[in-house]
Amino acid sequence: MKKIFMFLAVAGLMAVSAQYAAAQENDEAAAPASEEAVAAPAEDAADAEVDPFNVKSDVPLHQALKTKFIEGGAGFMTLVIICLILGLAIAIERILYLSLSKTNTKKLLAAVEEALANGGAEAAKEVCKNTRGPIASIFYQGFLRMDQGIEVVEKTVVSYGSVQMSLMESGLSWLSLFIAIAPSLGFLGTVVGMIQAFDAIQAAGDISPNVVAGGMKVALITTVGGLIVAVILQLFYNYILSQIDKLSVEMEDASISLVDILVKNAK
Repeated sequence: MKKIFMFLAVAGLMAVSAQYAAAQENDEAAAPASEEAVAAPAEDAADAEVDPFNVKSDVPLHQALKTKFIEGGAGFMTLVIICLILGLAIAIERILYLSLSKTNTKKLLAAVEEALANGGAEAAKEVCKNTRGPIASIFYQGFLRMDQGIEVVEKTVVSYGSVQMSLMESGLSWLSLFIAIAPSLGFLGTVVGMIQAFDAIQAAGDISPNVVAGGMKVALITTVGGLIVAVILQLFYNYILSQIDKLSVEMEDASISLVDILVKNAK
């Protein structure tokens, strides 16, 4: 599963790179047209000032995003997009894993109790083996040591529950890393943009808005991009944590119920 999502992440990165290259070609082809636009009427200039992002209503959203991507600087914006793609790949893989880990606990406990009463531990193990999810895996490990006593089974269930928790939390450290890196890259782009602005001021010997605007635009766009990526990944991260907490509570309740069933059948 992870290999599939990593492949999708690489494919998405290649697609973004291809769109970036196409956008650069379009910008080069549109250079003469931009020179003609300088002589446009004063009304158009006033409209552009009203719209700070200079995004017309007839411009598609993806084209506007590509334009801002290029204006923000290909180096830093590409790193931010890579963080987004890899973070989303990990988040989607975790969400699918947790969705497949959900089990109807009441139905499983009833089936295990019935199998244990009719066919013993082997029948109960067969029921757990044919059921997906961490709860069934914990039950199976408990039944493997049923002949060693209830106390051993209880310790086994607790220990293997910790193993299942680690499996559910796998990859979250990378997701939290991308959440931290994305805004840091944006702030780094901000610092670089400010340095470019001061370099332009030093070269021109004048603090005019036109001289400072280029570096400031790079600074602001990279910051916005990094913060947006961090917010998106943080939402996925919190959702995944909530699902893990819910599954952990279900595992604890199911483990207690399993021990009660074993004690009742041992009498």
